[in-house]
Amino acid sequence: MEPLSHRGLPRLSWIDTLYSNFSYGADDFDGEGNEEQKGPPEGSETMPYIDESPTMSPQLSARSQGGGDSISPTPPEGLAPGVEAGKGLEMRKLVLSGFLASEEIYINQLEALLLPMKPLKATATTSQPVLTIQQIETIFYKIQDIYEIHKEFYDNLCPKVQQWDSQVTMGHLFQKLASQLGVYKAFVDNYKVALETAEKCSQSNNQFQKISEELKVKGPKDSKDSHTSVTMEALLYKPIDRVTRSTLVLHDLLKHTPVDHPDYPLLQDALRISQNFLSSINEDIDPRRTAVTTPKGETRQLVKDGFLVEVSESSRKLRHVFLFTDVLLCAKLKKTSAGKHQQYDCKWYIPLADLVFPSPEESEASPQVHPFPDHELEDMKMKISALKSEIQKEKANKGQSRAIERLKKKMFENEFLLLLNSPTIPFRIHNRNGKSYLFLLSSDYERSEWREAIQKLQKKDLQAFVLSSVELQVLTGSCFKLRTVHNIPVTSNKDDDESPGLYGFLHVIVHSAKGFKQSANLYCTLEVDSFGYFVSKAKTRVFRDTTEPKWDEEFEIELEGSQSLRILCYEKCYDKTKVNKDNNEIVDKIMGKGQIQLDPQTVETKNWHTDVIEMNGIKVEFSMKFTSRDMSLKRTPSKKQTGVFGVKISVVTKRERSKVPYIVRQCVEEVEKRGIEEVGIYRISGVATDIQALKAVFDANNKDILLMLSDMDINAIAGTLKLYFRELPEPLLTDRLYPAFMEGIALSDPAAKENCMMHLLRSLPDPNLITFLFLLDHLKRVAEKEPINKMSLHNLATVFGPTLLRPSEVESKAHLTSAADIWSHDVMAQVQVLLYYLQHPPISFAELKRNTLYFSTDV
Repeated sequence: MEPLSHRGLPRLSWIDTLYSNFSYGADDFDGEGNEEQKGPPEGSETMPYIDESPTMSPQLSARSQGGGDSISPTPPEGLAPGVEAGKGLEMRKLVLSGFLASEEIYINQLEALLLPMKPLKATATTSQPVLTIQQIETIFYKIQDIYEIHKEFYDNLCPKVQQWDSQVTMGHLFQKLASQLGVYKAFVDNYKVALETAEKCSQSNNQFQKISEELKVKGPKDSKDSHTSVTMEALLYKPIDRVTRSTLVLHDLLKHTPVDHPDYPLLQDALRISQNFLSSINEDIDPRRTAVTTPKGETRQLVKDGFLVEVSESSRKLRHVFLFTDVLLCAKLKKTSAGKHQQYDCKWYIPLADLVFPSPEESEASPQVHPFPDHELEDMKMKISALKSEIQKEKANKGQSRAIERLKKKMFENEFLLLLNSPTIPFRIHNRNGKSYLFLLSSDYERSEWREAIQKLQKKDLQAFVLSSVELQVLTGSCFKLRTVHNIPVTSNKDDDESPGLYGFLHVIVHSAKGFKQSANLYCTLEVDSFGYFVSKAKTRVFRDTTEPKWDEEFEIELEGSQSLRILCYEKCYDKTKVNKDNNEIVDKIMGKGQIQLDPQTVETKNWHTDVIEMNGIKVEFSMKFTSRDMSLKRTPSKKQTGVFGVKISVVTKRERSKVPYIVRQCVEEVEKRGIEEVGIYRISGVATDIQALKAVFDANNKDILLMLSDMDINAIAGTLKLYFRELPEPLLTDRLYPAFMEGIALSDPAAKENCMMHLLRSLPDPNLITFLFLLDHLKRVAEKEPINKMSLHNLATVFGPTLLRPSEVESKAHLTSAADIWSHDVMAQVQVLLYYLQHPPISFAELKRNTLYFSTDV
């Protein structure tokens, strides 16, 4: 039986992807990094699943997964916070259009299911029946009623969406749909029996087996393919999936419907009915979706699964880890020849009754984690970016599909290596009767998720056991059908029309938090994803001894193709004995965590968007807005020549009678005095209001500068230094020399590159060169403390490269079609230029100038 796929469905819009009822097949690589057959082979038996990946709006995706770390539905005040009325109504239309398109697909699926019912009934009264009347009524129970309900709903909604009017009302249609959910209750109650009956009939009747394995579903009106082949088992699952989808749409509609709109109370009522109905049937539908029966007849449910990097025999292996109600199983996808059923191979398992987490002290005796060299990770990123650009060029020039597939394969290989080698956060688990196992994760967020899920299950009365080889085979065999994560999380597994993510700066204000049961020392961290893994980007100050911290701190976070923002809330631990030996950091306790999708259509507005994220009963209020890279790095000269920000470096040094601007010297001195061992110095964002206060003081040449610097958070001082270089009217390495730097770094002959790169430094004006060399020495000193501050030369080059090199006016390049391409071409090269000088033996101003003799000064 073949899973439903995207084959034959038109790409209607981003919203179509949002509410599509179809899901993808399979992993591309096995645990050793070998290439695996892509997608399920024809004829393989796979089970459709509820796609619960966070493709909905942030509020919905988190809630639909039923976890504690979800985002609360913010009640609109006139309209959802941060959404303009026009924008909200436009979003309302998009939500309805997408839902209408998926409703058409659903009706076609129900039609396909009903199609064999009439002929089967006709033969039931003959001398050679395929099925008995009772079997037919059991298998197709309530399908006709469900079809009629949705057909009527679709026929009434379609003209309202096609002849759009912002004041159009359709809440009564959703209200009526919700009021008929009793039919679904009857369907759900019968669902298990219907499946078992269909399965038995297939085994005993070849004719019915052929019918049930290939039902023809009509494609939507605009589809190229007129029909898609789907199994009866897959179609019988659709009504269950549909109820949850309809509820999610109601959430979105309410979010984008003004409170005074006549639809608002009707939609609220429909949502209330739907939620009550869902909570009443969840217990009935969840075990079917996620369970396998043990030989003793007990139900073993799949609670969580995902791809993790395991360190085994000193090498990294990508594993698919499955957490069941009583056991943790680590598997890899076996290689299969075409046409054979794909299966997992169990590497090891631990009954949860025997699973323990080693303490930080016990971790000290474990093998230490050696991070992968940063420069190799940067090389992979550069290759991925270059390949993305090549693929875009091939597509734009309508190149051969074979060439595009080759490039995609190369990109997948590099993304796979990056995924395998980038995680560094250790997650150790131990079998009390034997071995310990080590996984590496990209974020404390994932580590917390896995730990919490396991500990929650361990609160139940669990018994230790040993699985026989047959039991283990059955359990491992169930993984393929039950898994919820189907694809390795790399961008080459995404559709072309999926969002490439955001490139630029996300401004986030963390306001306050409520819901703590007792006073604690509390702070938040912010993470965003980049190249498939998460990086910590900002940290609030610690608010001491409180149950209601009010931070009101603003951060500017650089995004590199990011799609998600995470907020983690911690209790600060000051007990120096609780040090994690893996990374030499004191272990702070995670109080809560939450994640939201950075939907470009919601985020890319000039206005602040305020929301509340709920995490384990804690509510954190935050606001955000996004600035594209082009807007954020525009170098605008200051109108006041008396300040330092936005003023030419030569003007400032001449006025101060200094070789290096005072602001650069003071910030560097302060960072070296008390910030050089700060984890993530220069990468972690400082509070925006503190940075603006320091900017104002330096611009005014205030006498209190030194006093203010000594009291200020060190990340704000680091942020002020970055802001100074970013706001120079032209980059420190100058507009004039920028093209030559780009050409020089691309040279492959080491001697030619050395001559060129040194010659370019000599060509800089003296104030620029002296300041650059001063900064270079400082960054090298920071990198010397990498074991403590986690900032390598590569990390520092990534932070400072674009700041020191990006021209005041970026030349438009015909072949660069997106922000992603601008990042891949320009920014990667800018990072490499700075990295070259950081990795170079010490460069002195005097030595450089002595060698001027041998070179022309024209560039």
